[in-house]
Amino acid sequence: MRILLPAFFLLIAFIPCDAQKPNIVLVMADDMGWGQTGYYNHPVLKTPHLDAMAAGGLRFDRFYAGGPVCSPTRATVLTGRTHNRTGVQSHGFALRKQEKTLAVALRGSGYATGHFGKWHLNGLRGPGVPILKEDTHGPGGFGFDEWLSVTNFFDKDPVMSRKGKFEEFTGDSSEVIVAEALKFIGAQAKAEKPSFTVIWFGTPHSPWMGLERDLKLFANLDKSSQHHYAELAAMDRSLGTLRAGLREIGIGPDTLVWFCSDNGGLAGFKPDTVGGLRGYKGSLFEGGLRVPGVIEWPKGITKSRVTSFPAATMDIFPTLAEVAGLPAASMLQPQDGQSLRPLFERELGPRRKPIGFRSAARGALVDNEFKLYSRNVSKGDFELYHLGDDPAEKEDVSAKHPEVAQRLRKAFQKWNATVDASVAGKDYPSGKVDSPQPPRIFWTDLEAYRPYFREWRNRPEYQGRLKRKK
Repeated sequence: MRILLPAFFLLIAFIPCDAQKPNIVLVMADDMGWGQTGYYNHPVLKTPHLDAMAAGGLRFDRFYAGGPVCSPTRATVLTGRTHNRTGVQSHGFALRKQEKTLAVALRGSGYATGHFGKWHLNGLRGPGVPILKEDTHGPGGFGFDEWLSVTNFFDKDPVMSRKGKFEEFTGDSSEVIVAEALKFIGAQAKAEKPSFTVIWFGTPHSPWMGLERDLKLFANLDKSSQHHYAELAAMDRSLGTLRAGLREIGIGPDTLVWFCSDNGGLAGFKPDTVGGLRGYKGSLFEGGLRVPGVIEWPKGITKSRVTSFPAATMDIFPTLAEVAGLPAASMLQPQDGQSLRPLFERELGPRRKPIGFRSAARGALVDNEFKLYSRNVSKGDFELYHLGDDPAEKEDVSAKHPEVAQRLRKAFQKWNATVDASVAGKDYPSGKVDSPQPPRIFWTDLEAYRPYFREWRNRPEYQGRLKRKK
């Protein structure tokens, strides 16, 4: 059956939830670059609703995705730990069941929990398909009571899974999941229960399929860029729907909404996606890691401002743990993030905890204005950049600042050793990885999806995967 996406829907005003437990909504774009916002004066893309969030809340000029590709960053959001510790080495790896997640912690504290959109933490690769009911590593296996989710990226007119039941929708994918998320949030507000909602868009990941109304906004661009930017325009519109919906429900002031992207922007689009930074998605240079970051919480952030304090997706769990009053035991140690709660009220000065990154052979460490980078950690080759003077990372300043280079190399190596211990399972009570993870495979290799091959063969997002399947 096809479920039509309404242009908008009527919402009844409900009683706000307990102010001590604000509602929480985490929103994440898929492949949106640091430069793709209206507030940075992008030459063609307007993002009025994201701009309004930024104008009314806390805007980060230096917000980092936890990894240079999608699955790793999602693991950091849910755990507060760099992705290598959690078993998610790169895109398509499954999150270990031994990890403690934010959703489990908030559910234990009385929150209703819901996930809407892209998941990509269950070991399956390829374009997003509805998650199977029996999938032990789907959202339900990590603390989400309700979920309408797909394995990976998804696009216009998506087919999704509502706790294992497959449903087809009509409309832009961002607008589909925001509408569904608002239904969930509204139901919890009516029951006077705080909610934790994760909205993970499939935009602007390929395949790019914009709506006609949005394509007209970018008629002067090449076809791929036109569709790419059309998807972003629709995503921004869905943010407007979300913010208006929270106000209609009556919980806008009591709801913390945190927006970011899962990695840096994509190469090959005109205008550019990363705002003049070096590198793109997949890179540990700033263009691959630095992303838009905005928090709006009217009751908790009463004075809007822009901060240059370096922050990352690893900070989300410890921040929300402090906001919601979660016990320290709810987070697995070591944590790579820190609570940003004090930043809601005042500037904090230099960040005391550097932000570490690992991806394949590469590594990086951000320490306020300085950034250490290595193309091959095992070879010990490091470069040093001063991001304050050189945000585009054009000049290695190791020779100019030898003491900083030496200090950060030692700091990185010490941190890296703890990550190696985590990879081996030393952080878990048993001291080891208890069970094998689901294999990192394409969903077309699972027999459970084979009955859908014929039905899905003509869907544009699946044609590339299914054209050789019988």
